[in-house]
Amino acid sequence: MKYTAEIDIDLPRDRLIKLFDSSENLKKWQKGLIDYQHLSGTPGMVGAKMKLRYKMGKREIEMVETITKREFPDEFAATYEAKNVFNIVDNTFLPIGENKTKWVSYNEFRLKGFMKLVGFLMPGAFKKQSIKSMEDFKNFAENA
Repeated sequence: MKYTAEIDIDLPRDRLIKLFDSSENLKKWQKGLIDYQHLSGTPGMVGAKMKLRYKMGKREIEMVETITKREFPDEFAATYEAKNVFNIVDNTFLPIGENKTKWVSYNEFRLKGFMKLVGFLMPGAFKKQSIKSMEDFKNFAENA
C-alpha cells in the first residue's frame, strides 16, 4: 500500500527542520509515545536505529526506526518495523515562501498476517493516522 500526505506549516524551513530533527521533541508531538531508546549507529544519522514504544488505546506497540536518508533541509527518510508491519517513509520539506514550508510524506506499507487484513479492510486508516501525526507536528511547531 502506497500513499502521499502533505501539509503546509507556517514556519521557515530551517526552523521546521530544527524542531523535526530533535528526538527530544518527539514526545511533544507524537501522541501516545511512551519512550524511545537509541539502539545503534550515530543518533540521527544514516544507519542509526532507535526503538520507539507507543500506547495506542489498550495496546502497546514497539517499532524500530532505521534512518535511511538524511539530506536536510530537503529530505529525511526512514523505515519503521513493528510486528507484521514494515513502513518506508520519505519526507521532503519544500519552502513555499519566506515563512512557510510544505512537508510531503511518501509512505509505503508492507503488511503481513493480521495487519494485511487490516490494511485490506481499512486502507484509509493508515493515511488518516499519517495526516493526524503531521497535523500534531504542525500544531507543536507553530506554537513552539
